[in-house]
This record gives sequence, C-alpha cells and structure tokens, in this order.
Amino acid sequence: MHRRRSFIAMAGSALVFLSGKARAAAPAEMTVYKDPNCGCCHEWAKAMAEAGYSVDLHNTDDLAAVKARLRVPSEMEGCHTAVVEEYYLEGHVPLEAVQRLLRERPPVRGLAVPGMPSGSLGMGVDPAAVYDVYAIPSETGAPYVFMEVRPRKA
Repeated sequence: MHRRRSFIAMAGSALVFLSGKARAAAPAEMTVYKDPNCGCCHEWAKAMAEAGYSVDLHNTDDLAAVKARLRVPSEMEGCHTAVVEEYYLEGHVPLEAVQRLLRERPPVRGLAVPGMPSGSLGMGVDPAAVYDVYAIPSETGAPYVFMEVRPRKA
C-alpha cells in the first residue's frame, strides 16, 4: 500500500513538473494592432515573430479606439499597439524591454516608446539611436523610464 501511494505521489509530481515545462515552452501570444499601410509596424511585428512570439496582426483604421480601450496616455502614443499577456506595448518597444517585462512582471499596464524614434525596432538600423522606454503604472502615477536605449560602446 505504501509503494502504491509513493508511486501516485511521484507520478503526480512528474505531471505537474511536465505541465509547467510545456507551459513555459509555449510562445507568448501577441496581438498587434496597426494601420494597414504602415511598413514600420509590420517590421516590428516581424521582429517579434522572429524572436519566438506568436504574433496575430490586426489591421485597423481606428487605432485611437484601441489606445483608448487600453488607457494609453496620449503623450505615450506610438504608431502601433500590441498586447502580450496582461500588458500593452505601445510603439517601437525593443525586444529586450519586452523580455524584461515578461521576466520581471512589474505592476504596470504596459511599456511605451512615444513617437517613432529613428533606430528603434522597426525603424531602421541606427547604432547611435538614443531613446527611452517608459513604463505606465497600473495604479496612479506618472510614466517612468523603464529602460534607456543608448549607443553600445565598442
């Protein structure tokens, strides 16, 4: 009887372990809302897909409605909006910031790169690119710098 209980406990533990592994291996699903005529948004989404995210593109002529529904502050708006897990990504958020967000899971609604900075992901290659990635708090409070993008030193 004792062996049978031990076997059942070990089998149960193995199933929990394996199901956790399978969940971790599944790519995060990302929905990207973009203007149908925007090429840089397509490039950003393509980079996310190449990084392993499961990307679902939604072309829309009413990005303002998407941004309003997600409560993106107007001063933080970029040219496209993505949703991954419980967060939004506004504009040309770099891959490193997305990975850090999903790893650390801070209490924020999302990340934003306002405007369309030259050299940001999807906006061409510019080794001298300088811009900030902002976090938008879940509760009250002003957006704050989540990550600084600066030229890499040789």
